[in-house]
Amino acid sequence: MNKAGGGAIAALALAVPVAIVLGIVLAASSSESSSASGCTPASAGPVDAAAIPADAKVGAFGREQLGNAAAIINAAATLTMPEAAQALGVQAAIGESSLNNIGYGDNAINPDGSVADSIGLFQQQSSWGTTEQRMDPTTSASLFFQRLTGVPDWEGLDSSIAINKVQINADPFHYSRYRADAVAITDYLAKLGGTPGGGTSGCSVSGDAQEVAQGLVTAMDNGSLKFLEPRYQEQVKNVANGSASADCQLDLRVLQVITLALNKFESVGVGSLNRKCTGSLIGAGTASAHYRDGGGRALDFYQIDGVALTGNTSQDLAVIDLFSSVAPEGSRIGQVQCRSGQTWPNLTQFRDSCDHAHMDFGFSKEPLRVAS
Repeated sequence: MNKAGGGAIAALALAVPVAIVLGIVLAASSSESSSASGCTPASAGPVDAAAIPADAKVGAFGREQLGNAAAIINAAATLTMPEAAQALGVQAAIGESSLNNIGYGDNAINPDGSVADSIGLFQQQSSWGTTEQRMDPTTSASLFFQRLTGVPDWEGLDSSIAINKVQINADPFHYSRYRADAVAITDYLAKLGGTPGGGTSGCSVSGDAQEVAQGLVTAMDNGSLKFLEPRYQEQVKNVANGSASADCQLDLRVLQVITLALNKFESVGVGSLNRKCTGSLIGAGTASAHYRDGGGRALDFYQIDGVALTGNTSQDLAVIDLFSSVAPEGSRIGQVQCRSGQTWPNLTQFRDSCDHAHMDFGFSKEPLRVAS
């Protein structure tokens, strides 16, 4: 729950209807807000909450909680917030109240020594609004989005960091563990309204391996894509020019994930790709998705935006969030022992060295959930 919620809304703002205040804030910030980068969950709003089945279940969340998520999503949609805001709002509410609209808090102590009077989905204190406003799912969500628009470049931040700048709790990464559930809930509700068929509408990448590889070659040329070893760089170039041999192919999904990472981040560093092609037997050897079944079904990121990956940096978590938002069931990530218990429902985790971020499709034949 939120510890000592952020600064008070000015008294004058509280006296003005929420919709008017939000309209002013959004109008003032719309020209400054950067567009969402990388992939975001499908736009789920507006959602008809009455269409949520009585026995609906997404993970541990039942119909009442999904109804509250729908209210959050609809608030974002009404305010014409970018698609990325919808999952962010749901993620925040999971981290604060498990999507339960509770009339109490955890009695945390504020920095000034007072006892926090947090209530509602977002555990907002009295400085956010009246009891009625904070206990109304739509209004409390609108208040959250109002403050989110005031966070510089919120769409470019790690999701937990962006939420933390609104909620001002002690741990900036508190919300990371709830990202996958928020994405799953938003995708589920997208099937009830918004983007037809659900899925992930916030990202698009070609379905032609050679074309995707050619785009990666361009990224190499401009310096945004780097490789630890030239031999893996050559694998991409050979796919791009059509000269890759049978044992040196790269899975289309691997190429697509690298492309999506380049769309989200300023620079990306890639380590291993197809180890059967290079004859490398490090790690799991011939059992590795880098090697077996022709190889090329795995990739290792070693660096994002100049930061060396360890499995648990904010850059690691951001790229895993991206991967989780598009990866089919059966996809895997490494470095489980390097993190603090975060889970992603559609990803299997295993132990791996804490000096990169491993991702693979070793047990999945399904395509990425992207528009091609």
